[in-house]
Amino acid sequence: MTRFPVLTVVAALLALWYIAVIPMNAQWEYDQANRAGRDLPFGEMVANTMAQERPVLPAPHQVVVELWNSTVVEEATGRRGLWRSGSLSNRSLIYHGLITLSATMLGFVIGTGGGILLAIGIVYNKAMDTSVMPWAIASQTIPIIALAPMIIVVLNSVGIAGLVPKAIIAAYLSFFPVVVGMVKGLRAPDAMQLDLMKTYSASGNDVFAKLRLPTSMPYLFASLKVGIAAALVGTIVGELPVQEGGLGVRLLSGSYYGQTIQIWAALFAAAILAAGLVGIVALIERRVLKRMGMAQ
Repeated sequence: MTRFPVLTVVAALLALWYIAVIPMNAQWEYDQANRAGRDLPFGEMVANTMAQERPVLPAPHQVVVELWNSTVVEEATGRRGLWRSGSLSNRSLIYHGLITLSATMLGFVIGTGGGILLAIGIVYNKAMDTSVMPWAIASQTIPIIALAPMIIVVLNSVGIAGLVPKAIIAAYLSFFPVVVGMVKGLRAPDAMQLDLMKTYSASGNDVFAKLRLPTSMPYLFASLKVGIAAALVGTIVGELPVQEGGLGVRLLSGSYYGQTIQIWAALFAAAILAAGLVGIVALIERRVLKRMGMAQ
C-alpha cells in the first residue's frame, strides 16, 4: 500500500530533475552553436543537455551510469580492480565507501556510548543536568566544517592520524542526538510508575533496569537513526582536509577537476550508504522492541 505513494514521489522528483537539466545545461550548447556559426534546433539542444561530459547538472541516467562504472565495472574490468588484482580499486566507490563506513561506525560507537553514559549522568545527577547539558547544546552551534580541520591538526600534532580523527568528528556529531533522545527516554516514566516501583521496594538499579531503560528504548532507537546519519556526515567532512580516501575525497577531487557527474555519483553513494545504515538500525529496533513486547 505504501509503495505507490513512494514511487509516485520518486517519479515526480525524477521528472523535475530531467526538466531542470535542460535550462541548467542549455547555455553551454547555445554557446557552442554560436561559436560554430550555426542554429541549434530545440530538440537537438535538449538531447545534448542530457549527454554533456561536464554538465552543470547531470541527468539522472548519467549519475546511474557513473555509479555502475565506478563500482561494478571498475572492480570487474579495471586494471586495479578486484577481479584482476585481488583487491579493491582505489578508483572505486566501493573502496572509498568502505573507508567512510569504517570511520563512521567507529565514530558512531564512540558517540553512542558516550551519549548514553552522559544521558544517564544527566538524569541521575542534577549538577550534570544544570552544567553539562547546556554545554552539550552549545557544542552543536560550532560549524563542523570549521571544527574538523582543527581537530585533525591537533590530533596529528600528537601523532594521532588516520581513522581516529575522522571517527572523533563523527562521534562529535552523533553523540548529541543520542544524549537528547536518551535523556527524554529515561525521563519518560511518569510519577505513578515510579511510585509503583517504590511500593515494590525496588532499588535504584531495579528502577533503572526494569523501568527507565526499557521505556527509553523507542527514544534511543529514534535518536540512533539520526545519530548514525550524522556520523556519516561528520566522517565525510573529516575526510575533506585529510584526503586519505573516502567519499569525501571523491567529492573533493570531483570539484577540483570539474567532474560534476563524479560528484553526484559520490553524493548518491553516500545517500545509499546512509539509507542502508538507518535501515539496519531500524531492523535492530524492530527485533529488540518485539522481544520486549513493545512492537508486533
